[in-house]
Amino acid sequence: MKILAIEKEMEGKRTEEFLLHLTSEALEVWRLYQSDIIREIYFDNNRRAILILECEDPEECMEILSGLPLVKEKLIEFDLIPLNPYPGYSRLFK
Repeated sequence: MKILAIEKEMEGKRTEEFLLHLTSEALEVWRLYQSDIIREIYFDNNRRAILILECEDPEECMEILSGLPLVKEKLIEFDLIPLNPYPGYSRLFK
């Protein structure tokens, strides 16, 4: 299942707290990308990370994301949105 994960920064955190973990965060994201778990990753105009993951279900996705250093340090969390395939094309071939 594809799952859209939208980052939320926790309130009251300082930039310095993030800087301590950005390299380890990038390494873990790279590992998940190489494992075909993270399929795509972007930043929006507000510098929030937007990820598309391939997981069995939202629970597995949350478990995987909880291993990210910024999540472990309680600097960020994610909102998850399960994505379903678009069924509309079938209407074209009835």
